[in-house]
Parts: sequence; structure tokens; C-alpha cells
Amino acid sequence: MLSLREKWALITGASRGIGKLAAEALAEQGCNLILLSRDTAHTAALAEKLSGSVSVRQVAAELSDLSSVEQAIAEIDAMGIPVDVILNNAGVQIAYRTEYFGTPVSDYEISFRINTIAPMMICYHFIPKMIERGFGRVVNTTSGIRLEPEQAGYSASKAALDKVTIDLGSKLAGTGVAINLTDPGWCRTDLGGPHAPNAPESALPGVIVGAFIEQPKSGRTFAAGLFYDMTLEEAVAKAEDMDCPAY
Repeated sequence: MLSLREKWALITGASRGIGKLAAEALAEQGCNLILLSRDTAHTAALAEKLSGSVSVRQVAAELSDLSSVEQAIAEIDAMGIPVDVILNNAGVQIAYRTEYFGTPVSDYEISFRINTIAPMMICYHFIPKMIERGFGRVVNTTSGIRLEPEQAGYSASKAALDKVTIDLGSKLAGTGVAINLTDPGWCRTDLGGPHAPNAPESALPGVIVGAFIEQPKSGRTFAAGLFYDMTLEEAVAKAEDMDCPAY
């Protein structure tokens, strides 16, 4: 399993739910953290908790506002630290439209800005720097939702993220950088709602497996359900052996 000790990881949606759990899990492995949320006040307690064991920075951005994303990226650059790992965890599910023929355009506009465009802005900015250093791991969060026009904006934006992630991954062979997807499953988070069947903790270690793979192969999907009840070491070993398309 790859060691991330002293590496720097940028985690979006780090203030709560799966993003918060992922930050804690990376800190346990000695990985320094850049915690991104809408307001640094939302990550202050987590930053204080984890700063005793690793270095922690905080940055704020409203991902639906692309100028805010640009400002956050500039702020991270100004920190003068390398971003070695990216967990694009933040996402939004606008609404469940029972009357799906009345789905408003805004469902698509907001969903694509937050779920597709913002994470890819982060990828496009930081991956070239990873290539220059010869190392990087990127994990974009997808969704297994299918055949539900009730959630069209959300599912379409995640399908688009899948597409651009896999396509970009095809260009990274031999660079030391890998970009992959994770599907945390339907969890009881603010996005998943209180009736989801899975606790947020069930998403670990699956959602962070892609950060720890030794071989920089891209284009794979590490669904959290494949790694239930495994240690991180066991999960990474399984991920390395997965027989699936990769670049």
C-alpha cells in the first residue's frame, strides 16, 4: 500500500459526512490536509482536532459559483504547498422530482456546476503540477443512480463526471498520476437523506482506496460496497488486483 505520510491531500466537502470521515482516515495515515468547504468556520473544529497529528489548512469556496472556485484554487496556490492527492467528494442532489417531466433547467445548471465543472476545474489546475512532480492520486466521487428521471440533474452531472474522468485518465499513463472514481453508495448524509440504508462510515475505506494504490492506473471505479468490513490495507490490496479497464 502506498504511503501518503507527509503528502498533501485536498478534500472538498470536508466539513461533514463522508468528506469529514475521509479527512480523519487520511490523517490517521499521516497525510496533511487541505479542507475545503463553503465556510472555514465549518471545518474549524475538524482542523483543530487533526492538527495535533498532521498539518491542516482550510479554504472556503461555494462550488456553484465558479469564480469562488477560482479564488479557492488561487488561495491554495498561495499556500506554496503541493497538492499530491485530490478527493473531489463534494456534491449536491437538488431535488427528487416526482413530476419529472417538469424538471426545471436549474436542476441541470446547478448540478453540473457543482458535480462536474467545479471538480474538473480543480483537476485541470492541479494535475499538470502533479505530472511535473511525477506523482498524484485523484479520486472523483460518482453515483450508482440509474433509471431515475426523478434525479435527472444529479445523475446526468455524475455521468458527465464519469466520462471526463475516464477520458482524462487515458492521457495519464506513464506520468505517475492516476485519476479514478469512487461510488460511496447510498448513505445517510445530508445528500443521501435520513432514509438511506447505509451509514456514512460504510463508505470507508472504499472512498479513499484510490488514493493509496501503488500502481498509477486510471479509469477505474472503486465502489465502496466492494470493500465493506475491510481494513484499508485489505481494501487497497483488493483494488490493486481488480480486473477492470484501466489506463
